[in-house]
Amino acid sequence: MPLVEVTCAPGVPEHTLRELGAVLPHLVSVAVECPEEPYDGDLQPGDVELRFRQLGPLDRCGLDIVIEVRSKRFESRAADRQQRVDRLHESIAEATGLDDFGVYLALPVAAWSQGE
Repeated sequence: MPLVEVTCAPGVPEHTLRELGAVLPHLVSVAVECPEEPYDGDLQPGDVELRFRQLGPLDRCGLDIVIEVRSKRFESRAADRQQRVDRLHESIAEATGLDDFGVYLALPVAAWSQGE
């Protein structure tokens, strides 16, 4: 279950963020798919959590948008993480037309539990 945080500059239009929010769950799921957590294309509540926040007055960032993806570490994910994040960046650019953004993929040792 990836956690995705999108940090954006104040000038990024809301429609851009809505478009990003619409495509990210699928694109992130494809990017982190692995044998231990296969992606069947049928996202359910809790499968991908998105959080948006605007840069504050003391934050410093050289990009309009930074997308941070955290997903549980599996060796199959870690082995090709750079290729995964490069493909995710490319997929987001193709889907949205964005160009001034970065993607950070973190694969921490983690556990997840969810009620119904």
